[in-house]
Amino acid sequence: MNIAPLARVSLVLLALGACACTPWVKPYEREHLADQVMSFDRDPIAAGYLHHVYEAREAARGAEGGSGGGCGCN
Repeated sequence: MNIAPLARVSLVLLALGACACTPWVKPYEREHLADQVMSFDRDPIAAGYLHHVYEAREAARGAEGGSGGGCGCN
């Protein structure tokens, strides 16, 4: 399969042009993504309590997998 150099250049430019797309979700439409329906938990108060209990049981804040401070103690 021999593709002409002009066709190769145009394919590369087309692929790079696809990276410059603007976001499909407009800033004024993002409020719908932050709706209560989109949350994983049904009851945010109960989820906060369970999160607190989980942190207390693990004896550390951020025990759900957050990045560490770089001291090597996690």
